[in-house]
Amino acid sequence: MASETDRPLDGILVLDFSQFLAGPVAAMRLADLGARVIKIERPGVGDIGRTLAFAGKSADGDTISFHAMNRNKESVAADLKDPADLAWVKHLVTKADVIIQNFRPGVMERIGLDYESVRELNPAIVYASATGYGDTGPWKDRPGQDLLAQSVSGMPWLTGSRDDGPVPVGLSIADHLMSCHIAQGVTALLVRRFRTGLGGYVQTSLLEAMLDLQFELLSTHLNDATVGVHRGGEHSANAFLSAPYGTYPTSDGYLALAMNPVNRIGELLGIAELAAMTDPGVWWEKQDAIGELLAAHFALQTTDHWLAILDPADVWCAPVLTLEQLVDHDGFAAIAMTQQVRREPVAGADPITLTTTRSPIRIDGEALNGSRPSPRLGEHTEKVRAEFGEPGVTP
Repeated sequence: MASETDRPLDGILVLDFSQFLAGPVAAMRLADLGARVIKIERPGVGDIGRTLAFAGKSADGDTISFHAMNRNKESVAADLKDPADLAWVKHLVTKADVIIQNFRPGVMERIGLDYESVRELNPAIVYASATGYGDTGPWKDRPGQDLLAQSVSGMPWLTGSRDDGPVPVGLSIADHLMSCHIAQGVTALLVRRFRTGLGGYVQTSLLEAMLDLQFELLSTHLNDATVGVHRGGEHSANAFLSAPYGTYPTSDGYLALAMNPVNRIGELLGIAELAAMTDPGVWWEKQDAIGELLAAHFALQTTDHWLAILDPADVWCAPVLTLEQLVDHDGFAAIAMTQQVRREPVAGADPITLTTTRSPIRIDGEALNGSRPSPRLGEHTEKVRAEFGEPGVTP
């Protein structure tokens, strides 16, 4: 595996002022690519993500989710309301390449760490600002939270059947997508800076991430207002794709079918009524009936039984795995998506080793693994102060 000094962002210094999920994960993505990330946290409290526990699970005083999204970082404790601490942080800003922040609009302006103020200190800075709903408009001051952003974007009406209420995505999809957009914007501005010497300002929001995810739907509707969301029946998985696209119960689980000719599926499964449906228009008109026929047929045998018939025929299908089935599957092991991080003990305690995911990117054929754990609150304050010195003093 390539050493960390061989990674694309080696030598880039990132100051991470963000908390919760999207900002910290964006900074972690940069760290995985080789950047040095220093997390600026409030003394005594730190990133709220340290205590906001996914599934209520913690380890060594921090939530497991915090460990997962803050690997490869250092932590400096600084009170931005304290003039001395703020002066030192501004000194650190003069040494940085990148700043990431996700406060509500107006917060960084009040403390003098907004882009315009920072650019005066460091003209080459690449500054990333992430908000819930942008800096203008009627939603700009609403809480920037994943479920809320999903909701105002209309996303929960795209999942489930016509008999369901709104069905939100069960993970923080807005946060995760926004983290990718932040990291992409920062990386693009760094490339421009290497070419021209110019810094820059990248902005995005949870809402924009959700709207971008719906680019097909929005583009089609905005050009043809007759296109709307009309969810299908119990087995349909997409309001805009005809049968057999969906999930179906088997005798021991579920099977997913993607875009496939209904008549071809009927021939393979020996369902004469489906085999006769050669007109694609009928696949829309009789979508519910097709779903019911398939569900009744698939329920007669196991998922593996049906895969043994459909896979050799190159039918687009897959088992619908549970969490436990996923992590036990050879396919999960083969992609090697996990790594271990070890946090050394404080006095009188034992070290902890946690298994977490790795960066999904591979560079030059190598996975971006790294064993550096998330930092304890303020763990690197003295080290970083000694390294960079105080304002007006050369270290």
